[in-house]
Parts: sequence; C-alpha cells; structure tokens
Amino acid sequence: MTQLEYSSSLNGASFLLFELKQILKLRQQGLTNKEIRKKVVEENVFQFENKGRINRALPSVMRRADVFDDTLSSLLLEGPLDMGKVLNLYAIMKTDLLFHEFMTEVIGEKLHHDDYMIEKKDINLFFASKAEQSEKVASWSDINMEKLKRAYMQVLYESGVLRTRKGNELNRPIIDEQITNHLNQIGDARYLYAMGE
Repeated sequence: MTQLEYSSSLNGASFLLFELKQILKLRQQGLTNKEIRKKVVEENVFQFENKGRINRALPSVMRRADVFDDTLSSLLLEGPLDMGKVLNLYAIMKTDLLFHEFMTEVIGEKLHHDDYMIEKKDINLFFASKAEQSEKVASWSDINMEKLKRAYMQVLYESGVLRTRKGNELNRPIIDEQITNHLNQIGDARYLYAMGE
C-alpha cells in the first residue's frame, strides 16, 4: 500500500456501500480492474442517474475494494447490512488518511471515554489543527472544507456511527467478532480502535 496523503476525495465519494458490493462481486467473478471499470461505466452498474458521478466515485470505490482480502469480501457480501457498514467504514479509513485520523482522534477518543455527543466545534477543531500541521489541508478553500465536513458527517450517519442525519448523538458500532479477529490477525487493530472497539 502506498503512503497515503491527505485528500478531500470523500467530497465526491462518500459512503458508497452498494457500489463497493458491486465491485467486489465483479472481482469474485474474476474480472480485472480494467474490465470492472469498463463494465461499471458502460453498463451503469452503480445505477447513477448522473454519469459524471460514476467517474468521480469509481476511483475511490476501486481503492476501497483493494483493501479487501477474500475473508473480508465474503463477510461484506454474505453478512448482514450492519457488518457491511462496519467493513465499508474500515475501507474508507484505510484509504483516506485524513478521515482515519478524524475517526481515531475525534470519534474513537469520544467512544473510548463514553462521550456520545459530537459537536460542530469538535469537527472544526480537528480541521483547524490539521490545517496547522499540513500545508495541503491549509490550502483547501473554505467551501471545500465545509463540503468535506458534511461528507464526514454523512459517512458517520450512513455507517450508523451518527444516530440521526442532522443530530449529534453517536452510536458505538457493533463489530462482529469475525471482523475483530480478522483485523487483529492482519495487523489492522488501529481501525478497530478508531471505531470505539
């Protein structure tokens, strides 16, 4: 895995669980990445009304699919929806350094301290501190930052970590033992920590 850099790609590709499942199914059928890209675009596998959205979402979904081994793919495709949500959240963290740090430093910390409220100031402080540490983050426009904050909250909501779309109450995700064991086994326990485990 190449060294991740800070990115605002979640703006164009938030949760996309259905789309990730489609990619993993095509992989199980033995298609190459090139064949998958072609099929997704030509056959509108993601069922997007706006074709331009496919080109924005596809690179992120392909990167997320790359972090799935056979075990995780099977769990995502065959397990219940909640299991899929947790695995997708893991894949987003694994492919988006800034979001992973947000989950670890803000959400994980809150859940480990039994603090189930996220406030606007928590998110603003996180981004302000990252802008101080990173020229790249500091260079993003205010509009881009606001969109990214909304995208983060959308991911939290769709993954079940945020209780309601407009609310600020957090849920501790229920992580299946099979996921916990496998992520520990492959050296990815830090992602479990970020989810409050």
